[in-house]
Amino acid sequence: MFRADAVMRTNYRGQLLPTAVGVVIPLVALVVIGSNSIVAVILQLRDPFASGWSALSELGPTMLLTCLGFGCLGLLDDVAGINQSGGFSGHLRAMARGTLTTGMVKLIGGALLSSVIVARTSAEPSLGGFVRDVGIISLGANLANLADRAPGRAIKAVTLGFAVVAGVTLSELLVAPAVVIGAGFGLLSADLREDLMLGDTGSNVLGATLGLGVVFAVTPGVRWGVFALLVALNALSEVKSFTSIIDATPALRWLDRLGAPHRQP
Repeated sequence: MFRADAVMRTNYRGQLLPTAVGVVIPLVALVVIGSNSIVAVILQLRDPFASGWSALSELGPTMLLTCLGFGCLGLLDDVAGINQSGGFSGHLRAMARGTLTTGMVKLIGGALLSSVIVARTSAEPSLGGFVRDVGIISLGANLANLADRAPGRAIKAVTLGFAVVAGVTLSELLVAPAVVIGAGFGLLSADLREDLMLGDTGSNVLGATLGLGVVFAVTPGVRWGVFALLVALNALSEVKSFTSIIDATPALRWLDRLGAPHRQP
């Protein structure tokens, strides 16, 4: 189904692969979270005093908004963003020349979408806290996109990050994000074999979901630390290639190439 000319792209080895296959991730979220919410509503209608709601059904609408919104922004970039300048500075230079890139649309749209999401979910009274939470979601999405430069890298990074958050917090609020991260993990084997590429469609969704999980489950103080780390890593990407850093660090190089038959450590 994905081997259509509109989504066929050349990967780092010059192989022609379908990209934007990450659209499967929001579709899985739509089926799993949507059906759970429908069941919860039915149970409530049958017995208003029954406890039919769960963390999955309560947070499901916000999770779906995140997946579908960031998925659409990523899909736009995957399909229409061919041969456009990369990086925030590249998009700014293009705008200075009078060209609005799909990447810039994605960055601005991601920030606006994150603002809506945080406004729906956060009880943070301060402007600084609001900006912090918006930044965690939008910068998380962008960072996952930046990681998606090698087979399986974005999925590995997001899955490990989510495992750390879940292991530290043990929060039921992470059930809805776990559905999305799990859907991404289901594509890991095919990604490592270079049968497909997630594209911005998939990596943006995974990064935004991890960011939303942090906003859901982590204390405000720790969120400031996460926000600072995301700002630093996104800024670093403008001057240094993550691939060069990974290849120069033996442990990261081993993990990055683990399971990838075309990229042995």
